[in-house]
Amino acid sequence: MLKLTREITICNKLGLHARAATKLAILASEFDASITLIQDDKQASASSVLGLLMLESGMGKTVNLVAEGKDAKEALDAVSELINAKFDEEC
Repeated sequence: MLKLTREITICNKLGLHARAATKLAILASEFDASITLIQDDKQASASSVLGLLMLESGMGKTVNLVAEGKDAKEALDAVSELINAKFDEEC
């Protein structure tokens, strides 16, 4: 099974808050891959809004993305793009 990792920095002003976590969870569900975000000693499934909120990822925090499964590359690219686009937020 394909497993890929990538380090990325949360760059939107509000960090990984409820609206951003919801967007990420919806996106993650579109792929045949398990996506996990790891920050320091915490980790969460990208498909769990509550888990993502518990990471407390604010602006400037670095997280490791781990995607495992058939669509791992596509999932990793899409999640990275969403984070780099600041979750499509104006601020």
